[in-house]
Amino acid sequence: MQLLIINVMKPDDIIPYARIVAEEGVQLQKGMNYASGSRPSIFLMSIRKGAPYRDEIDAQSGNLIYEGHDAPRRKNGPNPKTIDQPMTYPKGTWTENGKFYRAAVDFKTGLTRDPHLVKVYEKIMSGVWCYKGVFQLVDAKIVHDGSRNVFKYYLHPVEKRLLQGVVDVPFTRMIPTQVKLEVWTRDKGCCVLCGEKKNLHFDHDIPFSKGGTSLSANNVRILCAKCNLSKSDKIMAIAPWFAPALLAAGHNYSRIHFS
Repeated sequence: MQLLIINVMKPDDIIPYARIVAEEGVQLQKGMNYASGSRPSIFLMSIRKGAPYRDEIDAQSGNLIYEGHDAPRRKNGPNPKTIDQPMTYPKGTWTENGKFYRAAVDFKTGLTRDPHLVKVYEKIMSGVWCYKGVFQLVDAKIVHDGSRNVFKYYLHPVEKRLLQGVVDVPFTRMIPTQVKLEVWTRDKGCCVLCGEKKNLHFDHDIPFSKGGTSLSANNVRILCAKCNLSKSDKIMAIAPWFAPALLAAGHNYSRIHFS
């Protein structure tokens, strides 16, 4: 039987910004990109020093706490960092803050059955992005940060699987940003096996499923796609008639071919 081999973009893939745009099929010129319907929305985040917003990972729950975005800077207008983050534009339409806030409230109040799905890409350093995975938007709040009101969005890590639907991801599976930075510096931004500098991935030396930790750089290394293909969880071999279901489920693929 002929099989369709699909190389799936996975959490911890290291990707250039141009590939993010190619994967999503839209220009991502802002950090919050709300999508209606079945397609997940997109957050661009960073917890690096000097990042414009205060994104963070909650140490207890593993949830991502994502800060809303400021009003656009306007000529002769106030510094956006000195005024409340806006829910709506002056003409009354929703800002991205408002769209995501409404989605979270709709879920909490039971107006929608399932939480809104958000794909997250993290900028770990200048020019280096990493796919963080899919998250459920489970809550949103407006909080005072000491000088103004800002939005905080609470997102829980999940995974979309063909036969199981959306399942929780243990937050200890997620490789912390600091570990990624340490590994990137140690491995000099290239595959430790062949020296390739493209199509890279933060890889568990001992797989998480076999007891390997995500919390130490000693168990994380950089591999390229070719060197990582030998791992059974990197590719999915499926009969061709399952492909439409996968595509409809919103998965992204960097390569599709028959073998």
